[in-house]
Amino acid sequence: FILFFSPRTRLNAFREVDPVELPNCNLVKGIEAGSEDLEILPNGLAFISSGLKYPGLKSFEPDKPGKILLMDLNEEDPTVLELRITGSKFDLSSFNPHGISTFTDEDDTVYLLVVNHPDLKSTVELFKFQEEEKSLLHLKTIRHKLLPKY
Repeated sequence: FILFFSPRTRLNAFREVDPVELPNCNLVKGIEAGSEDLEILPNGLAFISSGLKYPGLKSFEPDKPGKILLMDLNEEDPTVLELRITGSKFDLSSFNPHGISTFTDEDDTVYLLVVNHPDLKSTVELFKFQEEEKSLLHLKTIRHKLLPKY
């Protein structure tokens, strides 16, 4: 006698989840439209990608471009700040940030790499974080035939 279980059964897709009250969770104003990824630097600064538009998913701000937010996790009551993006060749109107990653150079310069989906394509955007100005300087767009489309 052999029993076969459907993928739904094996993955517990029919399981009910009980709500849990988390004592230290608070709504962070400024991220109501959702976030896709988070990258935290050793000094407690956190970059947050927000505003991803993806086929089949609800967008809370469909008419606005995506953004990169900054939060200082060392603060007692952290708030978010939208980082200004500069760079003459960067098209902010089609910015659709997905995953993010940081790289810190030997001179402590912080670079932010952002997977971007402008016009349903995939690129990687390279930014230099300018902490004093609270901005990102766009340095380069990386395109390649092996970067998948949506």
